[in-house]
Amino acid sequence: MSATAENPPAAATATATATAVTMTAAPSTTTKPVEERVCARVITDDPLYRTIPVALRFAPAEPLAVRIVFPADLSPEGTDNEWVFPRALLEAGLQAPTGTGDVRIWPCGRVQAVVEFHSPEGVAVIQFDIAALRRFLRRTYAPAGAATRRA
Repeated sequence: MSATAENPPAAATATATATAVTMTAAPSTTTKPVEERVCARVITDDPLYRTIPVALRFAPAEPLAVRIVFPADLSPEGTDNEWVFPRALLEAGLQAPTGTGDVRIWPCGRVQAVVEFHSPEGVAVIQFDIAALRRFLRRTYAPAGAATRRA
């Protein structure tokens, strides 16, 4: 289910830019890769939810993009499932519903955010703690040397 999301609408980009400035004192971007490992919840019709490990990644070579990587054991092909989409989309989605393409993001209450992934195989709905996503985004904007790799 890998896909590249569409760019967010202009309003979302403006919101995301404002959010990025408030997230850090300096708008400079780190020169080191950033990886944050978090637990997320798969949302289904089942009243019980399943927690899965997810890697959030940022590469300075692609300063406008972030990656969400799901482990290989969740994929029918047995390979990591990686989604690449605009960092601005993730930022904007923590404030208000955003996205019209393969990736859609919206806040769910004060502490959760939902990320919806669309592919030809279907739709996956994943819930994240907003604090973990904000921490990851802050690290992507940290000055060089301040962002260290987490495993």
